[in-house]
Amino acid sequence: MSQVPEQIRALDEADPLAAFRDRFVLPDGVIYLDGNSLGALPKKAISRAGDTVLHEWGSALIRSWNDHGWIEAPQRIGRKIAALLGAKPNEVIVADSVTINLYKLILAAAPLRPERKELLTEAGNFHTDLHIASGAAELLNMRLRVEQRENVEQAIGDDTNLLLLTHVHYKTGERYDMAAVTAHAREAGAITLWDLSHSVGAVPLALNRDGAELAVGCGYKYLNGGPGAPAFLYVAEHLQDRLMSPLRGWMGHAAPFAFTDDYVPAPGIGRFLAGTPPILSMAALEAGVEGFSGVDMDVVWTKSVALFDLFAKLVEERCAGYGLECISPPAPSKRGSHISYRHPQAFEICQALIADGVIGDFRSPDVVRFGLTPLYLCYSNIWNAVERLRHILESESWRDPRFAVRGKVT
Repeated sequence: MSQVPEQIRALDEADPLAAFRDRFVLPDGVIYLDGNSLGALPKKAISRAGDTVLHEWGSALIRSWNDHGWIEAPQRIGRKIAALLGAKPNEVIVADSVTINLYKLILAAAPLRPERKELLTEAGNFHTDLHIASGAAELLNMRLRVEQRENVEQAIGDDTNLLLLTHVHYKTGERYDMAAVTAHAREAGAITLWDLSHSVGAVPLALNRDGAELAVGCGYKYLNGGPGAPAFLYVAEHLQDRLMSPLRGWMGHAAPFAFTDDYVPAPGIGRFLAGTPPILSMAALEAGVEGFSGVDMDVVWTKSVALFDLFAKLVEERCAGYGLECISPPAPSKRGSHISYRHPQAFEICQALIADGVIGDFRSPDVVRFGLTPLYLCYSNIWNAVERLRHILESESWRDPRFAVRGKVT
């Protein structure tokens, strides 16, 4: 492999986010380009999880619900995430998974407009969003309408109740104009529900400014909350007391420890809790979110744009003629923080890269995807990753039969 050019080393030396790299555990010899599926381990999460297990659970036991703030964790972490969303502190709560939160918000919001029978979404959306939308529509006796991306906005009509969209597309990285789409839907009398799983912690968000009313997002991608980290949901303040969660668990009750038979929803965002919070997972997520302390998301986004442009330029220059087709939008305002390439042997190429210490991921049927996580990636990582990609393509090492073997997770 060739040495990193001086101009790229100079970018690393001038990087205002360089010091944040030390907040993470990054294995030697690995270039981690999969933070959009699972963020790297924050060093703070190790001590936080250990303290939660050994001291709070081990010594304080059940007293920790009061003494160490366990019971307030969903709201407390929600307030910290709200700062990354451009939302009010009382508009975000941590609970359950994206899948469950989608279900809760669809079933809570649809009755606001019972005369409208259409749930509109995008073909090729992340499949859990489509599956949940399908089940929710059946339960509500609504019609699920699935349109191609380019037709979604014009498909919003008089019968559209909810518009369910992913802000940044999980495969291509395409990004909707949240303000424009939300306004268009509202003018037609519909509410938009945004999935922010590939947005939060990666691109600047301003939910209040953009008029967003409902949103969900996960904690294990750019928020670095750990595998299976709890998700979050956002409900604009003006809607909170008009919605009723369909999962009326005790933690969403106005007085959960009154142990009454009747259900009285908690005021505000708290009514969207259901069961007991998973405190060990919450501790790791809180450490991940706190990794953004002192971080300006506009600076993060500026670096993301630079990483993308460098990656695209190097692939174009050094991997030309090998069949890679970039399917991510070139315009920064139209994309999120990953870059994706289509190739007939995308799976095998991805596995060969992983074997060579460059961890990206494969998305069926023919896409290799690279997450650009500015808090811990450096520009030299991009150079070295593309150099290893070039070597794999030139040598055709991806043809090794072991790289065609598919595990349960791709």
